[in-house]
Amino acid sequence: MWQREHVARSLTREVTGPVCAALAPVDVRLARTYPGDPGTRQPVHTVYVPGDVFDAGTVRRWGDLARELLDEHAPDASALAAVLGLPEELAEPVHTRVLAKLEREPVEDLRIDFEDGYGTRSDTEEDEAAARAARLVARAYADGTAAPYMGVRTKCLEAPVRERAIRTLDIFLTGLMDAGGLPAGLVLTLPKVTYPEQVTAMVRLLDGFERARGPLPARIGFEIQVETSQAVLAADGTATVARMIQAGEGRVTGLHYGTFDYSACLGVAAAYQSSDHPAADHAKAVMQVAAAGTGVRVSDGSTNVLPVGPTPRVHEAWRLHHRLTRRALARAYHQGWDMHPGHLPTRYAAVFAFYREGFARAAERLRAYVERTGGDVLDEPATARALSGFLVRGTDCGALDEAEVTTATGLTAPALRALAFPRRTAPTG
Repeated sequence: MWQREHVARSLTREVTGPVCAALAPVDVRLARTYPGDPGTRQPVHTVYVPGDVFDAGTVRRWGDLARELLDEHAPDASALAAVLGLPEELAEPVHTRVLAKLEREPVEDLRIDFEDGYGTRSDTEEDEAAARAARLVARAYADGTAAPYMGVRTKCLEAPVRERAIRTLDIFLTGLMDAGGLPAGLVLTLPKVTYPEQVTAMVRLLDGFERARGPLPARIGFEIQVETSQAVLAADGTATVARMIQAGEGRVTGLHYGTFDYSACLGVAAAYQSSDHPAADHAKAVMQVAAAGTGVRVSDGSTNVLPVGPTPRVHEAWRLHHRLTRRALARAYHQGWDMHPGHLPTRYAAVFAFYREGFARAAERLRAYVERTGGDVLDEPATARALSGFLVRGTDCGALDEAEVTTATGLTAPALRALAFPRRTAPTG
């Protein structure tokens, strides 16, 4: 027979009250500094297109070129599976979804590049290119042909190109405003950041723009590209990238690893500059720890090995890109860069296979956790968040269907997302 326990306490309110009061400022700092992932969709890649190359047909053209490469070098599901080493049971589902993705949404995130991919031009030429980019992006969002996320990468804020970077940013944002406003999918990228003060400068520029053109429905955010050793470790031994996030005052949305600039900065020989080099792993690990819980997402870099030329060479490039993408996903880098239309088939094949092969087990474990039915793994709330996050990301990119996830887990899409990405809020009262 159950017996009611006698409950006794020793700590009085005189003790606990001051302790709780002393921790109240910490509660506020935790909520402000580590609010958690925003829970919005994160693209699986970012495509960079030079400012003078980008036009109204860029997104569609990348999808068409990717499909042409598939037709030529891996014309059916079994051929693609053989090249990439996909399990037989995934060959058809992955191939079908890759083809559908290239038709429906070939590019998830596109950055119009005015930095390395564009180079140094006359002010008149870059002014016109920036204005043209704004006009085309606004039109793409208006007519439904835009990628879900689009924006620009300006030059950095170092002295030689600072004025040019500010001018291009101003022209692009002003052009969007004049064309009807800033699109919800707008993304800005600030490259070659070495000091937190450069992040602060970007914040002040965006503050000034918003005052000039406001009120705006949302604050303008931006990504930081980590391309120098100083961005990872400062002269005083601190992790610069953590200070950069705080310097962003809530505007920083992402940290993007720059494979080749960072490798060169550390003296890595060109033949070994890759996203799986130990130096790259160290940088991304520091970025990942600095960003954890802040709501800032981390992106892997790119490969410069392009799938062009005869079929054996294309297959070799595909296998490399596929392997690097899978490796990044296993390390929780859910996003990377793609530099050529031929990277799209292997980007999506790797992502879709990753989520589809893990789907049944993740759904089974999550359902057991939610329904408290037990199972062969004793999962905790943190693991439940990871399981639901896995399923949300798989659904967002098209690897999984919302209906099959709901059926397998018993959770609606909003409930699944709420479980995956809880937000920490500041205490009231």
